[in-house]
Amino acid sequence: MLKPSAAIIFGVCACIVCGKSIAADPSPKASPVIVSKVVEREVTVRQSFVGTIVPRRTSVVGSAVDGRVLKFLVNEGDQVKEKQPLAVLRTETLEIELAAAEAELRLRSEELAELKNGSRPEEIAQSKARLQSALASQDYLTFKYERMLTLFQKNRTVTEEQLREARAAAEQASQLKLESQAAHALTSLGPRKEKIAQAEAQLLMQSETVNLIKERIRRHTIVAPFDGYVTAEHTEVGEWIAEGDPVADIVQLSEVDVRVGVLSKYIAGLELGAEVPVTLPALPDRRFVGQVAIIVPQADELSRSIPVKVRVNNQIGKGGPLLKSGMLADVQLPTARTRSVALLLKDALVLEDGESPVVFVVKQHPQDSRRGTVKSVSVRLGVSQGEWIQVDAELAKDQFVVVRGNERLRDGMEVLIDKILSPVPVESK
Repeated sequence: MLKPSAAIIFGVCACIVCGKSIAADPSPKASPVIVSKVVEREVTVRQSFVGTIVPRRTSVVGSAVDGRVLKFLVNEGDQVKEKQPLAVLRTETLEIELAAAEAELRLRSEELAELKNGSRPEEIAQSKARLQSALASQDYLTFKYERMLTLFQKNRTVTEEQLREARAAAEQASQLKLESQAAHALTSLGPRKEKIAQAEAQLLMQSETVNLIKERIRRHTIVAPFDGYVTAEHTEVGEWIAEGDPVADIVQLSEVDVRVGVLSKYIAGLELGAEVPVTLPALPDRRFVGQVAIIVPQADELSRSIPVKVRVNNQIGKGGPLLKSGMLADVQLPTARTRSVALLLKDALVLEDGESPVVFVVKQHPQDSRRGTVKSVSVRLGVSQGEWIQVDAELAKDQFVVVRGNERLRDGMEVLIDKILSPVPVESK
Protein backbone atom coordinates (compact mmCIF):
# COMPACT_ATOMS: atom_id res chain seq x y z
CA MET A 1 0.00 0.00 0.00
CA LEU A 2 1.39 3.37 -1.03
CA LYS A 3 1.77 6.27 1.30
CA PRO A 4 -0.36 9.39 0.60
CA SER A 5 2.63 11.33 -0.58
CA ALA A 6 3.71 8.55 -2.88
CA ALA A 7 0.16 8.21 -4.30
CA ILE A 8 0.06 11.92 -5.10
CA ILE A 9 3.41 11.76 -6.83
CA PHE A 10 2.30 8.69 -8.83
CA GLY A 11 -0.93 10.40 -9.88
CA VAL A 12 0.90 13.51 -11.05
CA CYS A 13 3.32 11.42 -13.08
CA ALA A 14 0.47 9.46 -14.61
CA CYS A 15 -1.24 12.70 -15.63
CA ILE A 16 1.96 13.97 -17.17
CA VAL A 17 2.42 10.72 -19.11
CA CYS A 18 -1.21 10.76 -20.27
CA GLY A 19 -0.92 14.38 -21.29
CA LYS A 20 2.12 13.66 -23.38
CA SER A 21 0.34 10.75 -24.98
CA ILE A 22 -2.67 12.92 -25.88
CA ALA A 23 -0.43 15.65 -27.30
CA ALA A 24 1.34 13.11 -29.48
CA ASP A 25 -1.96 12.17 -31.26
CA PRO A 26 -3.36 15.39 -32.80
CA SER A 27 -6.42 15.49 -35.12
CA PRO A 28 -5.85 14.78 -38.88
CA LYS A 29 -4.61 17.74 -40.92
CA ALA A 30 -7.05 19.35 -43.46
CA SER A 31 -6.29 18.68 -47.16
CA PRO A 32 -5.44 21.78 -49.22
CA VAL A 33 -7.71 22.22 -52.25
CA ILE A 34 -8.53 24.72 -54.99
CA VAL A 35 -12.21 25.50 -55.50
CA SER A 36 -14.50 27.27 -57.94
CA LYS A 37 -18.08 28.45 -57.73
CA VAL A 38 -21.10 26.88 -59.41
CA VAL A 39 -22.57 29.41 -61.85
CA GLU A 40 -25.94 29.66 -63.56
CA ARG A 41 -26.52 30.59 -67.17
CA GLU A 42 -29.45 30.71 -69.52
CA VAL A 43 -29.00 27.90 -72.03
CA THR A 44 -31.09 26.60 -74.85
CA VAL A 45 -33.42 23.77 -73.92
CA ARG A 46 -32.50 20.50 -75.61
CA GLN A 47 -34.83 17.93 -77.07
CA SER A 48 -33.93 14.25 -77.25
CA PHE A 49 -33.99 12.59 -80.70
CA VAL A 50 -33.30 8.96 -81.50
CA GLY A 51 -31.10 8.43 -84.53
CA THR A 52 -29.07 5.81 -86.33
CA ILE A 53 -25.30 5.79 -86.75
CA VAL A 54 -24.30 5.79 -90.42
CA PRO A 55 -20.78 5.80 -91.93
CA ARG A 56 -19.15 9.08 -92.88
CA ARG A 57 -18.73 7.69 -96.39
CA THR A 58 -19.92 4.50 -98.09
CA SER A 59 -18.66 3.12 -101.39
CA VAL A 60 -19.68 0.08 -103.40
CA VAL A 61 -16.34 -0.51 -105.14
CA GLY A 62 -16.83 -1.88 -108.65
CA SER A 63 -14.57 -3.18 -111.40
CA ALA A 64 -13.46 -0.77 -114.13
CA VAL A 65 -12.87 -3.60 -116.65
CA ASP A 66 -13.99 -7.09 -117.58
CA GLY A 67 -11.83 -9.93 -116.30
CA ARG A 68 -11.35 -13.04 -114.21
CA VAL A 69 -10.44 -12.62 -110.55
CA LEU A 70 -6.87 -13.79 -109.93
CA LYS A 71 -6.63 -12.64 -106.30
CA PHE A 72 -9.24 -11.48 -103.78
CA LEU A 73 -7.26 -9.91 -100.95
CA VAL A 74 -9.78 -8.85 -98.25
CA ASN A 75 -12.46 -10.26 -95.99
CA GLU A 76 -15.50 -8.76 -94.29
CA GLY A 77 -14.47 -6.71 -91.30
CA ASP A 78 -10.94 -6.00 -92.56
CA GLN A 79 -9.56 -2.51 -92.11
CA VAL A 80 -8.15 -1.11 -95.35
CA LYS A 81 -6.13 1.95 -96.30
CA GLU A 82 -6.69 4.27 -99.25
CA LYS A 83 -5.40 2.69 -102.53
CA GLN A 84 -4.91 -0.69 -100.85
CA PRO A 85 -5.61 -3.50 -103.40
CA LEU A 86 -8.89 -5.33 -102.89
CA ALA A 87 -8.79 -7.68 -105.90
CA VAL A 88 -6.51 -8.38 -108.87
CA LEU A 89 -7.72 -9.53 -112.32
CA ARG A 90 -5.70 -11.51 -114.89
CA THR A 91 -3.51 -9.38 -117.18
CA GLU A 92 -1.30 -11.85 -119.17
CA THR A 93 -2.47 -10.65 -122.62
CA LEU A 94 -2.03 -7.02 -121.71
CA GLU A 95 1.48 -7.68 -120.37
CA ILE A 96 2.45 -9.19 -123.76
CA GLU A 97 1.03 -6.12 -125.51
CA LEU A 98 2.97 -3.89 -123.15
CA ALA A 99 6.26 -5.67 -123.88
CA ALA A 100 5.75 -5.25 -127.66
CA ALA A 101 4.77 -1.59 -127.27
CA GLU A 102 7.82 -0.85 -125.11
CA ALA A 103 10.09 -2.48 -127.71
CA GLU A 104 8.53 -0.30 -130.42
CA LEU A 105 9.06 2.72 -128.16
CA ARG A 106 12.76 1.94 -127.87
CA LEU A 107 13.01 1.64 -131.68
CA ARG A 108 11.37 5.06 -132.17
CA SER A 109 13.68 6.54 -129.58
CA GLU A 110 16.80 5.22 -131.32
CA GLU A 111 15.58 6.48 -134.70
CA LEU A 112 15.08 9.96 -133.29
CA ALA A 113 18.51 9.89 -131.65
CA GLU A 114 20.05 8.89 -135.00
CA LEU A 115 18.40 11.83 -136.75
CA LYS A 116 19.43 14.30 -134.08
CA ASN A 117 23.05 13.09 -134.10
CA GLY A 118 23.30 13.83 -137.84
CA SER A 119 25.69 12.19 -140.34
CA ARG A 120 28.83 10.44 -139.14
CA PRO A 121 32.23 11.67 -140.45
CA GLU A 122 32.66 8.42 -142.36
CA GLU A 123 29.35 8.97 -144.17
CA ILE A 124 30.38 12.50 -145.14
CA ALA A 125 33.74 11.21 -146.44
CA GLN A 126 31.95 8.50 -148.42
CA SER A 127 29.58 10.97 -150.07
CA LYS A 128 32.50 13.27 -150.86
CA ALA A 129 34.38 10.41 -152.55
CA ARG A 130 31.31 9.59 -154.67
CA LEU A 131 31.08 13.23 -155.67
CA GLN A 132 34.76 13.28 -156.72
CA SER A 133 34.23 10.11 -158.76
CA ALA A 134 31.20 11.64 -160.48
CA LEU A 135 33.19 14.82 -161.31
CA ALA A 136 36.05 12.78 -162.79
CA SER A 137 33.66 10.67 -164.83
CA GLN A 138 31.90 13.77 -166.15
CA ASP A 139 35.22 15.40 -167.14
CA TYR A 140 36.34 12.31 -169.03
CA LEU A 141 33.06 11.67 -170.85
CA THR A 142 32.65 15.34 -171.73
CA PHE A 143 36.19 15.44 -173.17
CA LYS A 144 35.51 12.24 -175.13
CA TYR A 145 32.28 13.65 -176.57
CA GLU A 146 33.95 16.93 -177.60
CA ARG A 147 36.81 15.06 -179.33
CA MET A 148 34.42 12.80 -181.26
CA LEU A 149 32.37 15.85 -182.25
CA THR A 150 35.50 17.48 -183.70
CA LEU A 151 36.40 14.35 -185.65
CA PHE A 152 32.85 14.02 -186.93
CA GLN A 153 32.80 17.61 -188.12
CA LYS A 154 36.25 17.48 -189.82
CA ASN A 155 36.59 14.19 -191.61
CA ARG A 156 33.72 12.00 -190.54
CA THR A 157 36.03 9.43 -188.99
CA VAL A 158 33.32 8.60 -186.43
CA THR A 159 29.78 7.71 -187.20
CA GLU A 160 26.77 9.73 -186.12
CA GLU A 161 25.66 6.87 -183.86
CA GLN A 162 28.99 6.89 -181.99
CA LEU A 163 28.70 10.63 -181.58
CA ARG A 164 25.20 10.31 -180.09
CA GLU A 165 26.38 7.60 -177.66
CA ALA A 166 29.24 9.85 -176.50
CA ARG A 167 26.87 12.77 -176.01
CA ALA A 168 24.42 10.60 -174.01
CA ALA A 169 27.24 9.32 -171.82
CA ALA A 170 28.44 12.89 -171.18
CA GLU A 171 24.91 14.07 -170.23
CA GLN A 172 24.44 11.05 -167.95
CA ALA A 173 27.74 11.84 -166.25
CA SER A 174 26.61 15.44 -165.73
CA GLN A 175 23.35 14.34 -164.08
CA LEU A 176 25.24 11.88 -161.90
CA LYS A 177 27.49 14.71 -160.79
CA LEU A 178 24.47 16.82 -159.82
CA GLU A 179 23.00 13.91 -157.89
CA SER A 180 26.27 13.33 -156.06
CA GLN A 181 26.54 17.02 -155.19
CA ALA A 182 23.01 17.03 -153.75
CA ALA A 183 23.65 13.83 -151.79
CA HIS A 184 26.90 15.22 -150.41
CA ALA A 185 25.14 18.44 -149.37
CA LEU A 186 22.37 16.49 -147.57
CA THR A 187 24.90 14.28 -145.85
CA SER A 188 26.89 17.30 -144.70
CA LEU A 189 23.83 19.25 -143.47
CA GLY A 190 22.13 16.30 -141.71
CA PRO A 191 18.38 15.60 -141.54
CA ARG A 192 15.82 18.39 -141.95
CA LYS A 193 14.06 19.74 -138.85
CA GLU A 194 10.73 18.56 -140.30
CA LYS A 195 12.09 15.01 -140.39
CA ILE A 196 13.15 15.29 -136.76
CA ALA A 197 9.71 16.68 -135.84
CA GLN A 198 8.05 13.69 -137.53
CA ALA A 199 10.27 11.29 -135.59
CA GLU A 200 9.47 13.12 -132.33
CA ALA A 201 5.74 12.85 -133.02
CA GLN A 202 6.05 9.12 -133.70
CA LEU A 203 7.97 8.68 -130.45
CA LEU A 204 5.29 10.59 -128.51
CA MET A 205 2.50 8.52 -130.07
CA GLN A 206 4.25 5.30 -129.10
CA SER A 207 4.89 6.58 -125.59
CA GLU A 208 1.17 7.29 -125.14
CA THR A 209 0.38 3.81 -126.46
CA VAL A 210 2.60 2.36 -123.72
CA ASN A 211 0.90 4.58 -121.10
CA LEU A 212 -2.54 3.47 -122.31
CA ILE A 213 -1.64 -0.21 -121.91
CA LYS A 214 -0.20 0.47 -118.46
CA GLU A 215 -3.41 2.24 -117.48
CA ARG A 216 -5.46 -0.74 -118.70
CA ILE A 217 -3.26 -3.03 -116.58
CA ARG A 218 -3.61 -0.70 -113.56
CA ARG A 219 -7.40 -0.84 -113.82
CA HIS A 220 -7.19 -4.63 -113.42
CA THR A 221 -6.25 -4.00 -109.76
CA ILE A 222 -9.29 -2.78 -107.80
CA VAL A 223 -8.26 -0.58 -104.83
CA ALA A 224 -9.94 1.00 -101.80
CA PRO A 225 -11.08 4.60 -102.46
CA PHE A 226 -10.43 5.72 -98.85
CA ASP A 227 -9.46 4.46 -95.39
CA GLY A 228 -12.23 2.31 -93.99
CA TYR A 229 -13.61 -1.15 -93.33
CA VAL A 230 -14.89 -3.91 -95.62
CA THR A 231 -18.56 -4.59 -94.88
CA ALA A 232 -19.45 -6.90 -97.79
CA GLU A 233 -17.75 -9.16 -100.38
CA HIS A 234 -19.27 -9.52 -103.85
CA THR A 235 -16.81 -11.82 -105.66
CA GLU A 236 -14.22 -14.53 -105.16
CA VAL A 237 -11.09 -15.95 -106.81
CA GLY A 238 -11.85 -17.48 -110.23
CA GLU A 239 -15.09 -15.59 -110.84
CA TRP A 240 -15.61 -13.59 -114.02
CA ILE A 241 -16.72 -10.02 -113.38
CA ALA A 242 -17.88 -7.49 -115.94
CA GLU A 243 -17.16 -3.79 -116.04
CA GLY A 244 -19.18 -2.08 -113.29
CA ASP A 245 -19.83 -5.26 -111.26
CA PRO A 246 -19.43 -4.74 -107.46
CA VAL A 247 -16.35 -6.17 -105.78
CA ALA A 248 -16.66 -5.03 -102.13
CA ASP A 249 -18.42 -2.48 -99.91
CA ILE A 250 -16.19 -0.03 -98.01
CA VAL A 251 -17.33 2.30 -95.21
CA GLN A 252 -15.41 5.08 -93.50
CA LEU A 253 -15.82 4.99 -89.72
CA SER A 254 -13.08 7.28 -88.40
CA GLU A 255 -15.97 9.74 -88.21
CA VAL A 256 -19.61 8.71 -88.12
CA ASP A 257 -22.87 10.57 -88.58
CA VAL A 258 -25.93 10.17 -86.38
CA ARG A 259 -28.88 10.57 -88.73
CA VAL A 260 -32.03 11.86 -87.05
CA GLY A 261 -35.36 13.18 -88.24
CA VAL A 262 -36.14 16.54 -86.62
CA LEU A 263 -39.64 18.01 -86.62
CA SER A 264 -39.81 21.31 -88.42
CA LYS A 265 -40.80 23.22 -85.27
CA TYR A 266 -37.37 22.46 -83.75
CA ILE A 267 -35.25 23.34 -86.80
CA ALA A 268 -35.11 27.04 -85.91
CA GLY A 269 -32.92 26.23 -82.89
CA LEU A 270 -30.31 24.33 -84.93
CA GLU A 271 -27.10 25.82 -86.27
CA LEU A 272 -24.38 24.16 -88.33
CA GLY A 273 -21.34 23.46 -86.20
CA ALA A 274 -23.25 23.47 -82.89
CA GLU A 275 -21.90 20.97 -80.33
CA VAL A 276 -24.46 18.49 -79.00
CA PRO A 277 -24.22 15.54 -76.55
CA VAL A 278 -24.63 12.04 -77.94
CA THR A 279 -25.29 8.85 -75.93
CA LEU A 280 -25.86 5.24 -76.95
CA PRO A 281 -28.02 2.61 -75.20
CA ALA A 282 -25.33 0.05 -76.06
CA LEU A 283 -22.66 2.15 -74.29
CA PRO A 284 -24.42 3.65 -71.25
CA ASP A 285 -21.17 4.65 -69.51
CA ARG A 286 -19.75 6.58 -72.46
CA ARG A 287 -20.48 10.16 -73.48
CA PHE A 288 -19.76 11.66 -76.88
CA VAL A 289 -19.88 15.18 -78.25
CA GLY A 290 -20.92 15.70 -81.87
CA GLN A 291 -21.36 18.63 -84.20
CA VAL A 292 -24.36 19.41 -86.36
CA ALA A 293 -22.81 18.78 -89.79
CA ILE A 294 -25.72 18.64 -92.24
CA ILE A 295 -29.26 20.01 -92.22
CA VAL A 296 -30.97 18.71 -95.35
CA PRO A 297 -33.26 21.42 -96.81
CA GLN A 298 -35.94 18.90 -97.81
CA ALA A 299 -38.49 17.40 -95.41
CA ASP A 300 -39.57 13.78 -95.63
CA GLU A 301 -43.01 13.72 -97.26
CA LEU A 302 -44.37 11.04 -94.93
CA SER A 303 -43.05 12.06 -91.52
CA ARG A 304 -42.63 15.78 -92.31
CA SER A 305 -39.31 15.66 -90.48
CA ILE A 306 -36.06 17.28 -91.60
CA PRO A 307 -33.03 14.93 -91.94
CA VAL A 308 -30.16 16.13 -89.76
CA LYS A 309 -26.70 14.57 -89.42
CA VAL A 310 -24.59 14.99 -86.30
CA ARG A 311 -20.91 14.15 -86.87
CA VAL A 312 -19.00 12.34 -84.10
CA ASN A 313 -15.33 11.39 -83.92
CA ASN A 314 -15.10 7.63 -83.55
CA GLN A 315 -12.70 5.75 -81.31
CA ILE A 316 -10.67 3.00 -82.98
CA GLY A 317 -9.42 0.22 -80.72
CA LYS A 318 -8.02 -3.26 -81.11
CA GLY A 319 -11.51 -4.56 -81.74
CA GLY A 320 -12.17 -2.00 -84.45
CA PRO A 321 -14.34 1.14 -84.27
CA LEU A 322 -16.27 1.69 -81.06
CA LEU A 323 -19.23 3.25 -82.89
CA LYS A 324 -20.52 0.90 -85.57
CA SER A 325 -22.88 1.51 -88.43
CA GLY A 326 -26.52 0.82 -87.59
CA MET A 327 -26.27 1.39 -83.82
CA LEU A 328 -28.99 3.47 -82.15
CA ALA A 329 -28.00 6.80 -80.60
CA ASP A 330 -29.70 9.52 -78.58
CA VAL A 331 -28.93 13.10 -79.58
CA GLN A 332 -29.78 16.15 -77.49
CA LEU A 333 -30.52 18.88 -80.02
CA PRO A 334 -31.16 22.50 -79.00
CA THR A 335 -34.61 24.01 -79.47
CA ALA A 336 -35.63 27.67 -79.52
CA ARG A 337 -36.56 27.76 -75.77
CA THR A 338 -34.08 28.54 -72.97
CA ARG A 339 -33.76 27.70 -69.25
CA SER A 340 -31.35 28.35 -66.41
CA VAL A 341 -28.81 25.57 -65.76
CA ALA A 342 -25.80 25.00 -63.52
CA LEU A 343 -22.30 25.17 -65.01
CA LEU A 344 -19.05 24.15 -63.39
CA LEU A 345 -15.45 23.60 -64.44
CA LYS A 346 -14.73 20.20 -65.98
CA ASP A 347 -11.86 19.70 -63.52
CA ALA A 348 -14.45 19.42 -60.73
CA LEU A 349 -15.66 16.08 -62.13
CA VAL A 350 -14.41 12.88 -60.54
CA LEU A 351 -14.94 9.97 -62.92
CA GLU A 352 -14.85 6.37 -61.76
CA ASP A 353 -15.33 3.27 -63.90
CA GLY A 354 -18.90 2.03 -63.90
CA GLU A 355 -20.20 4.87 -61.73
CA SER A 356 -21.82 8.22 -62.34
CA PRO A 357 -19.49 11.23 -62.18
CA VAL A 358 -19.46 13.13 -58.90
CA VAL A 359 -18.29 16.51 -57.62
CA PHE A 360 -17.20 17.44 -54.10
CA VAL A 361 -19.12 20.37 -52.59
CA VAL A 362 -17.44 22.31 -49.78
CA LYS A 363 -19.49 23.20 -46.68
CA GLN A 364 -17.60 26.07 -45.04
CA HIS A 365 -17.11 26.40 -41.29
CA PRO A 366 -19.00 29.35 -39.77
CA GLN A 367 -15.92 30.59 -37.83
CA ASP A 368 -13.34 30.06 -40.64
CA SER A 369 -14.47 30.43 -44.28
CA ARG A 370 -11.17 28.95 -45.52
CA ARG A 371 -11.97 25.63 -43.86
CA GLY A 372 -14.78 23.21 -44.40
CA THR A 373 -15.92 19.64 -45.02
CA VAL A 374 -16.72 18.02 -48.37
CA LYS A 375 -19.68 16.04 -49.58
CA SER A 376 -19.88 14.12 -52.87
CA VAL A 377 -22.81 14.87 -55.18
CA SER A 378 -23.68 12.75 -58.23
CA VAL A 379 -24.22 14.76 -61.39
CA ARG A 380 -25.66 14.15 -64.83
CA LEU A 381 -23.63 15.75 -67.57
CA GLY A 382 -24.96 18.00 -70.29
CA VAL A 383 -23.27 19.88 -73.11
CA SER A 384 -19.73 21.20 -72.67
CA GLN A 385 -18.72 24.78 -73.39
CA GLY A 386 -14.95 25.10 -73.49
CA GLU A 387 -13.60 24.37 -69.97
CA TRP A 388 -17.14 24.46 -68.54
CA ILE A 389 -19.79 21.76 -68.58
CA GLN A 390 -23.50 21.75 -67.90
CA VAL A 391 -24.66 19.49 -65.04
CA ASP A 392 -28.00 18.37 -63.71
CA ALA A 393 -27.68 17.94 -59.94
CA GLU A 394 -28.68 19.32 -56.53
CA LEU A 395 -26.26 22.23 -56.68
CA ALA A 396 -26.88 25.83 -55.72
CA LYS A 397 -25.51 28.91 -57.36
CA ASP A 398 -22.19 30.13 -55.87
CA GLN A 399 -21.56 26.88 -54.04
CA PHE A 400 -17.89 25.94 -53.89
CA VAL A 401 -16.82 22.73 -55.64
CA VAL A 402 -13.31 21.30 -55.52
CA VAL A 403 -11.41 21.51 -58.85
CA ARG A 404 -7.86 20.60 -57.63
CA GLY A 405 -7.06 17.92 -55.07
CA ASN A 406 -10.44 16.21 -55.46
CA GLU A 407 -9.04 12.85 -56.55
CA ARG A 408 -8.12 11.90 -52.96
CA LEU A 409 -11.22 13.22 -51.16
CA ARG A 410 -13.91 11.24 -49.33
CA ASP A 411 -17.23 12.32 -47.81
CA GLY A 412 -16.78 14.22 -44.55
CA MET A 413 -13.09 14.97 -44.99
CA GLU A 414 -11.84 18.37 -43.83
CA VAL A 415 -10.29 20.66 -46.45
CA LEU A 416 -8.38 23.91 -46.46
CA ILE A 417 -9.32 26.27 -49.30
CA ASP A 418 -5.97 27.29 -50.76
CA LYS A 419 -7.29 29.23 -53.77
CA ILE A 420 -10.59 30.24 -55.37
CA LEU A 421 -10.75 30.23 -59.16
CA SER A 422 -13.07 32.74 -60.78
CA PRO A 423 -13.01 32.18 -64.59
CA VAL A 424 -15.93 33.52 -66.57
CA PRO A 425 -17.90 30.86 -68.50
CA VAL A 426 -18.69 31.42 -72.13
CA GLU A 427 -22.22 32.37 -73.07
CA SER A 428 -24.37 29.43 -74.05
CA LYS A 429 -26.04 29.29 -77.42
